[in-house]
Amino acid sequence: MEAKDYIVARIDGDYAVLKDTDSGEELFIARALLPEEADEGVKLHWENLMYTVVE
Repeated sequence: MEAKDYIVARIDGDYAVLKDTDSGEELFIARALLPEEADEGVKLHWENLMYTVVE
């Protein structure tokens, strides 16, 4: 799979809504799969089945 970039659009309990920066599609993902510092407005990079925060 190709690498993708997301913005954390909102946090909803144990889930986060990520917005794909290219297509605008939204993805619901368990917060347990995201880095601890992921919060609303944070940019994330997904590659090799891992999310990392982009500074």
